[in-house]
Amino acid sequence: MDRDIKEQLNFYIDGDWVGPEEANPIDVINPATEEPMGRVSLGSAADVDRAVRAAGDAFPGFSRTTREERVALLDRILEVYESRYEEIAETISLEMGAPLAFAREMQAAMGTEHFGQAREVLEAYDFEEDLGNTMVLKEPIGVCGLITPWNWPINQIACKVAPALAAGCPMILKPSEIAPLNACLLAEVLHEAGVPAGVFNLVNGDGPAAGAAIAAHPGIDMVSFTGSTQAGIEVARAAASTVKRVTQELGGKSANIILEDADLKPAVEDGVMRCFMNSGQSCNAPTRMLVPASREVEAVEIARAAAAQVKPGDPLSDTTDIGPVTSGAQFDKVQHLIKKGIAEGALLVAGGLGRPEGLEKGYYVRPTVFANVSNDMTVAREEIFGPVLTILAYESEDDAVAIANDTPYGLSASVHSGDPEHARKVARLLRSGEVHLNGAGSDIAAPFGGYKESGNGREWGVYGFEEFLEVKAILG
Repeated sequence: MDRDIKEQLNFYIDGDWVGPEEANPIDVINPATEEPMGRVSLGSAADVDRAVRAAGDAFPGFSRTTREERVALLDRILEVYESRYEEIAETISLEMGAPLAFAREMQAAMGTEHFGQAREVLEAYDFEEDLGNTMVLKEPIGVCGLITPWNWPINQIACKVAPALAAGCPMILKPSEIAPLNACLLAEVLHEAGVPAGVFNLVNGDGPAAGAAIAAHPGIDMVSFTGSTQAGIEVARAAASTVKRVTQELGGKSANIILEDADLKPAVEDGVMRCFMNSGQSCNAPTRMLVPASREVEAVEIARAAAAQVKPGDPLSDTTDIGPVTSGAQFDKVQHLIKKGIAEGALLVAGGLGRPEGLEKGYYVRPTVFANVSNDMTVAREEIFGPVLTILAYESEDDAVAIANDTPYGLSASVHSGDPEHARKVARLLRSGEVHLNGAGSDIAAPFGGYKESGNGREWGVYGFEEFLEVKAILG
């Protein structure tokens, strides 16, 4: 793999790469080496304003394109994306630390999935409905501001960009400044595919400057944000003055209920692996494992053994299971919360403080398991966003449901049972936007989003597509 510094100091605005209003370059750090792997510029409110003007100018023409024209555009994007696929996967691995195989098979693959799904939805969607003498139209909502994080970068970019294009909306994308280079590659893909000038605009930057400018800008009709709950609150506040639509996919602290009738060993092992996947940096990671009190000791031993099999290491190595967490700040946060768990009396059964043995450089975290956790402990309440699992015991099924729902979050949950109908019965009781039964994976066509402080609105499939539409009634 080419390890030269990847540099893109310009922004993609109105169909061209243009310099920032004021130079403000920053390094993009490879979390496996703690060394720069790229450079981008941080944009300002003035850069955002320039991009909004370009998108606004593009809206009348693009919003009136036909379904067939937009389907053809998505087909071209998919074709060009595939031609750049390996470069995108390698870039994701270098800038956010995902093992290369995982970046290739999971991270980059989500770009193909979302553009393909948007095409499928667009081709079948009914934009008009007759209600008696009234015609109801679904129309593009307008100029969209898209703010995305670093943990699943191309996934969270594509699940916004693809439906926005399919719906006929121009946009301004601000990716995370921690992992922005995959977004620059996507801009090149969209340009080569022939996305009209002004329809897609990219401004790199941080939250306090570029992100806040997008949220507050009167020329933006809708903001789609993915990130922390606290940042989501700030986006909503900034957007309130212009009464724009805001959809948010925020934090999570997902419960994984293993019922009495579940096959304990595979259920616990599945829960450990899903918690640690992507170095624990997934908002829907099942970080609270709820097990029957009568089988807690057995479950803890299974989890300990499973954690010992998870190998952290160089993302470019074929033997690596998880790479580093994405930044020094994230490493420090995870270490602080592990220390907090120990101080509050949780039993450390695997992992713990410091880097894994033999990894002296890079933001590597030891795969960590806590047992004897009560739901009022910090490690059971706060989103850690690292490879840290907490195991909590419950006395009854009602107790398990109460513990699972006792959280400010409600993004995802899991239920394991030997009886699928039993699992569904419990799933209905959970205050969560999605529930995975017996290790079921994600469904790209299913709605993704949360209850409570995990956000509002939905992404993916037809539900995500409709977030980019406005409803008009024509009467008579």
